[in-house]
Amino acid sequence: MAAEPGVIDPTGQEHADQAPPYKATRSLALPYYVYAVLSNSLFQRGVFVVYLIDQGFSAGQIALLQTLLYLVSALAEIPTGFLADRIGRRTSIVFGQALIALCLVGEVTLSGYPWFVAIFILYGIGMAFVSGAETALLYDLLRRRGLEIHYVKVKSRYTTLGSLTMALAIAVGGSLQKISWELVYLGAAVALILSAVVLMARMPELRGKDVADLDEPAESGDDRDGDGDGEVDGSSDADGPHLGKMAVLKSVTPRLASLVLVSGLMHATMTPYFIFIQEALTHQGVATSLVSAVMSAAFLIGGFAPLLADQANRRLGVRLLVPLTLAVLIASLGFSGMEWAWLTIVVFLLAVGAPDITAVVVDDVFNQGVPSRYRSSLLSVITFVESLLIACGYFLLGWLIDAFGSGTGFAWYAAVPAVALVLSIPSVLNGRWVKAA
Repeated sequence: MAAEPGVIDPTGQEHADQAPPYKATRSLALPYYVYAVLSNSLFQRGVFVVYLIDQGFSAGQIALLQTLLYLVSALAEIPTGFLADRIGRRTSIVFGQALIALCLVGEVTLSGYPWFVAIFILYGIGMAFVSGAETALLYDLLRRRGLEIHYVKVKSRYTTLGSLTMALAIAVGGSLQKISWELVYLGAAVALILSAVVLMARMPELRGKDVADLDEPAESGDDRDGDGDGEVDGSSDADGPHLGKMAVLKSVTPRLASLVLVSGLMHATMTPYFIFIQEALTHQGVATSLVSAVMSAAFLIGGFAPLLADQANRRLGVRLLVPLTLAVLIASLGFSGMEWAWLTIVVFLLAVGAPDITAVVVDDVFNQGVPSRYRSSLLSVITFVESLLIACGYFLLGWLIDAFGSGTGFAWYAAVPAVALVLSIPSVLNGRWVKAA
């Protein structure tokens, strides 16, 4: 949708149509790129398990904390999404990052398992405030200026910067840990606060009602083709929160819901696989130093892979990218189950970049398939499903490894992406997944 002449953004600043698109896109993207670097400077990420063990927690207690983190984040996604659309998406991000920073400070100032349970609960809530609002803010700021076509390119670069920063932060965190744990955690907390400052200073606030005019007007009160992608009446918020929630739920069409489920299963495959591969390589006799090198390489691959998302989207499209990615994950888990160390390393590194490419393209489809007025709310519903499936994935893969060993456990876990692959077949045959909003 082309920008209207003299569009006024939420800051009150007028943007002329004559401004070159690349300059307008860059003016929005640069602060987000700075934010990506600062918000991913999580020095504790690569050593937090070591720190928790140093605190005297068992592996079971640490697994419970991680599961609790994802469950709380999932449960908090929907209410925080509604809040982001009402109070402002930038406000939601800033509050979430501040809450996470507070949790990082708490981890080095408090002791005892009950305290850490409380900290991880608050951490999960902070994650929920950030997740959907980040994407919603960026996409609709671009859309207000008629630049949403550049979203995949901007988001892929944003993801790449974040992943590369994370890889560097993990390396730096290992060095900082030799000085003190406080330096690791407090340094990460300061970086998060600075990321919030950048957003407050350089990005305009945006609420759902600010972009309601971008949604296509509905032809009738009912969705005639059964997709449910028609625009929701802009007065729904004024009529009450209940109608607003009904409008959000109406936008979750069957085809969009199927993509949410398939995407969630993809994330529920890769996220636990990424963590438990460390245990598998150790079990296969790989030295700790090599395991560390493999994980660093994985972060680097995951960092550069999203740069291919725009080209992959043009050549293949989401309907082919998703099943191909799932097929790669099935093969990788199957070959890892053979318990040959060199093969496990190779297939893992080959597989790790595919979900990062596909996730950016799927993210763009989600944004196209939901109305702007309720973007944060709907993206939070999507993240809720993904987080819940990831938490279940941790439980399932952990149980399979305990019951059968890492090799057989990985092989059995390939059933998860296999189910997702079967669910994706209708979209491949139909030629599309969702109708753009």
